[in-house]
Amino acid sequence: MPKVKCQRAAARGQPCRASCLQLLLSTYLLLLSLGQSRGAINIPKDYVIDDLKQPPVITFQTESYTVFYLDDVMLKCEAMGNPSPTYRWVKDGEIFREESLGPYHITANDDEDLKSYQGKYRCYASNELGTAISDVIELITEPMPILPKEKRVKKNVSEGESVVLHCNLPKSSVAPTIHWMDKKLLHISQSERVTTGLDGNLFFANTLVNDSRDDYTCHAQYIEARTILPKEPISLTVNPSNQVQRQRRPQLHRPSGTHSHYLALRGQSLTLECIPHGHPTPTVVWEKKDGSFSATSAVSEKFNRWLTFYSISENDDGEYSCTASNTLGKVTHSYTVTVQAAPYWSKQPQNHRYAPGETVRLDCQAEGIPTPNITWRINGVPIQETDEEPRRSVSRGTLILTNVRYDDTAVYQCEASNQHGTSLINIYIHIIELPPQILTPDVQFYKVTEGATADLNCSTFGSPPPQISWENQNMETVLSDPRMSQLTNGTLRITDVRSEDTGLYNCSVKHSNLSISAFLEVYNRTQIVVPPQNLEVERGSTAVLWCSYLVDNNMCAPLVLWRTDGNKTMNGTQDKHARNSTLRITDVKPQDAGKYHCEVISELDKDSATGSITVVDKPDPPHSLQLSEKSSRSVTLSWTPGNENNSPVSEFVIEMKEDVYSEAGGWKEVEQVSPEINHLELPLLPFCTYHFRVAAVNKIGTSDYSLPSESYTTPAAKPHMNPKDVKSNSTDPGSMVITWKELERKHFNGPGFQYKVWWRQAAGKSPSWNHAVVSHPPFIVNGTETFSAFEIKVQAVNDKGEGPSPLPAIGHSGEDYPLDAPTGVTVTPMDSTTVKVTWKGVSRESVRGHLKGYMIYLKKLGPRGGAGHERHGKMKRELGLVDGVKHEGKEDSREILVSGDRTEGEILSGLEFYSNYELSITVLNNRGQGPPSDPAHFSTPEGAPGPPSIHRLESKSETELTLYWRPPRKPNGVLRGYELQYQEIIQNSPSTVVRVPIDDAETTHQTLRELNPRSFYIFTLRAFTNAGGGDSAMINATTLLDGEPPTIVEMEVGERSVNLSWVPGHRHRNIVFNIHYLKKIAGAEWEESELVNSTQAFYQLQGLRPGTEYIFQIRLNNFTYWNQELRTNGPDLLEVPDSVVSQGWFIGLISALVLLLLILLILCFIKRSKGGKYSVKDKEEGRVDSDIRPIKDETVGEYSSDNDEKRSISQPSLGVESKRGSDDSLAEYGDSVDIQFNEDGSFIGQYSGRRDVQGHGDQESSGATSPNNYSMPPPSNSFPNSTTGILGN
Repeated sequence: MPKVKCQRAAARGQPCRASCLQLLLSTYLLLLSLGQSRGAINIPKDYVIDDLKQPPVITFQTESYTVFYLDDVMLKCEAMGNPSPTYRWVKDGEIFREESLGPYHITANDDEDLKSYQGKYRCYASNELGTAISDVIELITEPMPILPKEKRVKKNVSEGESVVLHCNLPKSSVAPTIHWMDKKLLHISQSERVTTGLDGNLFFANTLVNDSRDDYTCHAQYIEARTILPKEPISLTVNPSNQVQRQRRPQLHRPSGTHSHYLALRGQSLTLECIPHGHPTPTVVWEKKDGSFSATSAVSEKFNRWLTFYSISENDDGEYSCTASNTLGKVTHSYTVTVQAAPYWSKQPQNHRYAPGETVRLDCQAEGIPTPNITWRINGVPIQETDEEPRRSVSRGTLILTNVRYDDTAVYQCEASNQHGTSLINIYIHIIELPPQILTPDVQFYKVTEGATADLNCSTFGSPPPQISWENQNMETVLSDPRMSQLTNGTLRITDVRSEDTGLYNCSVKHSNLSISAFLEVYNRTQIVVPPQNLEVERGSTAVLWCSYLVDNNMCAPLVLWRTDGNKTMNGTQDKHARNSTLRITDVKPQDAGKYHCEVISELDKDSATGSITVVDKPDPPHSLQLSEKSSRSVTLSWTPGNENNSPVSEFVIEMKEDVYSEAGGWKEVEQVSPEINHLELPLLPFCTYHFRVAAVNKIGTSDYSLPSESYTTPAAKPHMNPKDVKSNSTDPGSMVITWKELERKHFNGPGFQYKVWWRQAAGKSPSWNHAVVSHPPFIVNGTETFSAFEIKVQAVNDKGEGPSPLPAIGHSGEDYPLDAPTGVTVTPMDSTTVKVTWKGVSRESVRGHLKGYMIYLKKLGPRGGAGHERHGKMKRELGLVDGVKHEGKEDSREILVSGDRTEGEILSGLEFYSNYELSITVLNNRGQGPPSDPAHFSTPEGAPGPPSIHRLESKSETELTLYWRPPRKPNGVLRGYELQYQEIIQNSPSTVVRVPIDDAETTHQTLRELNPRSFYIFTLRAFTNAGGGDSAMINATTLLDGEPPTIVEMEVGERSVNLSWVPGHRHRNIVFNIHYLKKIAGAEWEESELVNSTQAFYQLQGLRPGTEYIFQIRLNNFTYWNQELRTNGPDLLEVPDSVVSQGWFIGLISALVLLLLILLILCFIKRSKGGKYSVKDKEEGRVDSDIRPIKDETVGEYSSDNDEKRSISQPSLGVESKRGSDDSLAEYGDSVDIQFNEDGSFIGQYSGRRDVQGHGDQESSGATSPNNYSMPPPSNSFPNSTTGILGN
């Protein structure tokens, strides 16, 4: 052992003892112990060795026990070792069985006495390395327990007395289990009154009559002896007693006396019993006198009559007491429990192997009460009986061997004993020499980062331990570098690794050819270059922390962990999401505040940095609100601020709630104060109950409000204010109604609140005031004159007094209708539609109220008369309904209010031209209107007419266009005619305007010819009166072109139908055509559909055959516009082949059928010729049969008529009238086109409405069929012309 290490170990030695000798001895023993800790050999599992020897180790031995039969004698001893150990047995210190191979068990011979096997046994297991011995095995022999014969016991007691039924158990070292049973082997019921004792007796605390029976039997069960001993039944008779009500104080059956002493060994069981008797039945309470009863391991049993320690320990040692009590008294018994212990081990040495020359220390420490004595054996021989060895020393439980040799290999026994027993352990010491081996695999690669510490392993094993050395790739020793050192386990440790340390290193065992190599690779260190920030975030927002790092390019991507308070922040939580170097916390909460550590972990090293999150939030609400300095008009409110949540409070908001007259009010803000203030004096109103609350405000927001303060009710006082807005609001001429704005209840200031109303006439000499008290407005003063002036005032009063004296206001009694009408009404024209009206006012007295003004009534009497008037009236009647709304008389009457006393004149504008008017004026006050003035009549002159209405266009050819219009809605005079202008629209070039005068005012249409069919035209139309031409109506239009069938047709194929769709030509007239189709089979002929309109855009051709090829064409005037071939869907229909028809057997079959049919016809003819008549039923059936047969025949061979295939559901035949198919077809406007215009006559949309029903030839025109409407009208043979209108520019 190196000297320096011995010195360092000595510095940590045991404390000094009483003498220098003891100090030196303890230091010496400690040094030896440290040497042993390094000298013990633990063979690694990867060390290769063959046939390793081992001293014997006992693995099993029999425990001490009691036997009752020879068959139960079985002592076992088993051990392991290499070579396999031999066994011998020693009984009571003498050889009992000689040494033999293999496990040797002791069993009894049948011809020997059982008692001869009683004694103390030891087992010895030996091989060439030593001998192990077992603990003492004590075998106790006893004869089978028996019960002596005894007389049957009968006991007689009086009711209420106690009694004991004895079991009288035989003596035995084994305690039996006691069962008290009846003759039916049913257990006797036990309770606090009836209990079994430790001696097996049955104790009755008191007896009852129903305890009487003659079969109380005690059964003693000896489990080890495998027997149950029944006792003779005991008879118990309980005699009824008149003294059963007599009660008895508690006494004890067991134990006797007042104190008992018990000695128990640690780990054993102990039962204390306390069985009382008395009447009523006593209860038992257990206590520990010198400690806590709950701290013991005691368990109460047998209805609290037993106190059992199943594995008693030193903590259970002490004084116990049992107290039995009933209503008459109590009795107590005390117990002294002494706990001692047989020897048990507190420290045991372990089996070890050692190399020669090492120092071995074996420490045995045993406990027990009393303290055990420790002795040593070597291979089972007491150490004092062996040869003295100076290298061996024994001190109490410590055995030390220095400089061990091979002959020190042995099994050493450490034995502890006291008066309660002995305990022995075996420890072997195996001195062995093992050849060196390098256990670390060759060519190991090590990766570290700069600045780290690298450990290059070179694990070796051998006995004695091998010595190794490290060299670099240049075969130089590495220990000369102060950063490199060799550990005791052979590892080369390099501290503060640098990049130049990269290379190959060799580890070799000295004095051998064993060596391995290791390669060290140095990487750049992982570093966090930008650490996480210190953030301040609002609660509920999102916080983002990130850290930037650098890692060697040759290493894999590192693992980034975020930790807070040392805990890993998991990915994927509800509000925390860590991804690479970023930590995102959503919905930040106060508990998210704190330090956050970013840890970057690469495969070789790691780096960490710390940031923080400070969560700011709106403040916590203030608390502890207090009211002080209470008075009738004020109170002082104080509060304690709450937590600011990391954001300073900027102000406090105080809210108040007033409960007036027991009616709860709402919260309202009354004050805002700075954060330095936490109390405030608040003004109050009398007779109100107040509540207050406070909230704190910071830059984040406003806190919740505090809990409301205690309520405070102010005392009552007289009113301090009067109602406002006192006025009269009278409607009856004989009364005055006084109204005012009521005070809020909070201003009542006390109970009994009312209003005191004062009034007196404003005229006269010092009239006296009148007054009345009311609870609410209005107040009515009756018996007044019409519209008389009064002084009025209203005062607030309550039970405490009157409010301040109010100032009077002027009011009036009720008004009446005016008496006079205005005079001198004059109407002066100002222009064609404006006049000025003047009149003379009325006297103030005749108004009889407040003059509101004058009402002018203007009524239109109608247009002016004349020759043209009748024609104008006729046109007006024709225009009476426009767009379904009646316009005539819409503005015939007007009412104009002239406010105030203004008579200088009123301007009336917006009159209609060429009309007669009547005008009258009335006076107006609050009650109503007076009589009207005399009417004044006047007329307006003729004016220019309004625009006519162009409502339809027709184009009968490509160069001809007819316009239809209606007269102006407002002719404004007598119409004299129209002027039509039209102009061709030529892009980027002027064109000639053609004017067409129309002198006949009755004309409503005009046909224009020789128009350019390729151009659009602008048409304007205006009407004339004597006042000139009016506004124009305008439309852009063009003629329609000749139509043609479609040339591009889309087809949708079914099994028996084909849907055809196309786009109708722009500006083309509707024409009709047929769709021709042909089956592509031999002998088929062309078929055609019904007539189809070109504007339909859709047609469905039905009646086709499934799985058949067709040719479709659209023709007109011997010209084909469209041609298409297709095949209908569905399976091919089978045709009967010609070869079958030509077969002879088929011809014969047909001939036979024809012959049979002929015979049937002849029979029918004969029957009919005899006068037989068919019944109606037969005729019906015959008709049905005749109808069915052709269909049946046609169905079988598909020989149906081709004419049946021409079926279309799109149109009926031409001769049948049907309803129109689509409301949107342009073809419907062949006869008439309704065109919508703006008010100025310009066109605002395409054609709307539909063609006249009876267009030409009293037949409806066909329109386009909707794809969803298959019922189409028949095409007409004559197609009227129509035109297309476009938006005018």
